[in-house]
Amino acid sequence: MRRFAALIVLMALVSAACGDDAEDGSAEPAEPAALAEEAAPAEEAAPAEDATEEVEEAAPAEEAAPAEDATEAEAAVEEPAADAEPAEEMPAEEPSDPMAVDLSGACPNPLVLQTDWFPSPEHGYAYRLIGDAGELDTENGVYRGPLLETGIDLEIRAGGPYLGFAPTTATMQLDEGIHFGYVNTDEQIAAWDIVPTVAVAAPFDTNPQILMWSPEAYSFSSFADIGQSDAAVVYFAGGVFIDYMVDAGILRADQVDPSYDGSPARFVAEGGAVVQQGFATSEPWLYENALEEWGKPVDFLLIHDSGFEIYAQPLVVRAAVLEELRPCLELVVPIFQQAVIDHYADPGPTDAVILQIVEDLASFWVLYPGQMEYSSATALALGNVGNGPDDIVGNMDDARMERVTQLLKDVLQGVPQDIEASDIYTNEFIDPSIGF
Repeated sequence: MRRFAALIVLMALVSAACGDDAEDGSAEPAEPAALAEEAAPAEEAAPAEDATEEVEEAAPAEEAAPAEDATEAEAAVEEPAADAEPAEEMPAEEPSDPMAVDLSGACPNPLVLQTDWFPSPEHGYAYRLIGDAGELDTENGVYRGPLLETGIDLEIRAGGPYLGFAPTTATMQLDEGIHFGYVNTDEQIAAWDIVPTVAVAAPFDTNPQILMWSPEAYSFSSFADIGQSDAAVVYFAGGVFIDYMVDAGILRADQVDPSYDGSPARFVAEGGAVVQQGFATSEPWLYENALEEWGKPVDFLLIHDSGFEIYAQPLVVRAAVLEELRPCLELVVPIFQQAVIDHYADPGPTDAVILQIVEDLASFWVLYPGQMEYSSATALALGNVGNGPDDIVGNMDDARMERVTQLLKDVLQGVPQDIEASDIYTNEFIDPSIGF
């Protein structure tokens, strides 16, 4: 029942997760052959009989040719018939461009990406692939348009209320027309025997999820400090990270409170004297700049730093269709990698697209320009977005995945104990040349 409850309320976690949330082969041009230097005229030509030493049976010359005539002959031998042409330069080998590929013969059209919430700053790299060239279905929360110039369309589907608040995994089980989904590592394992999924890229290297509080109420510097305090820790019911912290003895069972509903009301009413879940890329800006009842900074710790090192919002595919999608994945995963680099180098254009989409959806979900700018800058500053332990963006660390898989098998009740880390992710489609 605990696992079932966790799956049912994953929509709440999702809401928090996004809502709060060939070297150059050219040769140097060859120098034209140097002309032979003309020898200085000899004062007197050598006698003809001397030449017989080198040329047999040569007739003695009646009169030696003038020295200048000899030098002309030498020049005729040494001087090339014409100046040598410079060697033709070989064109420099251009680095391969992962964006300049034709996907029309390899990928479904449209290629469908199911997100876990409304369009959010964290989804920027995906919306960048369409830019402002898409069309919005406001009723269903679907944005579709050409995926760059690859010959196919990309369809990005909003989650949350557009899915009846169902987890992405449940939606992918029911709709086989979904090719990619945002599914956190803990949800992957929790839903393994319902719909096995394989992560093929992780745009976020670390999870931006946090526990936050008012610096006027507490001065925590570690999760252990929170566990040793009298602070209530409020969170969405079913939060696996809380189960982990309690099981690990980091937090006490008597201080965790699964009554959080996304509203700031309790935090404000208690003057920030509670510890509340949120996202580093969202709540700190919102509480200080958009929440008039609060209007002050908050402090926080990244849940990743507690040892709960899941990957947040990796791109997953159903395990059953991995082989079928292989030709597409080999080409499109590097496109997603490069889109992460490009978006965080210049998020402004895509931020404007997302803000317009959210405005056109005309729902309870609201985004602010300042929030968008803060989100991108903070994700980079905190290392939520970036390379892993190497120089590659989007790949998953093997040792980390081993640790996380074992941790989740220990925390989640009823999951198959024979799940291996290699079952739930692969780096085989990652282009190792793409990184920050």
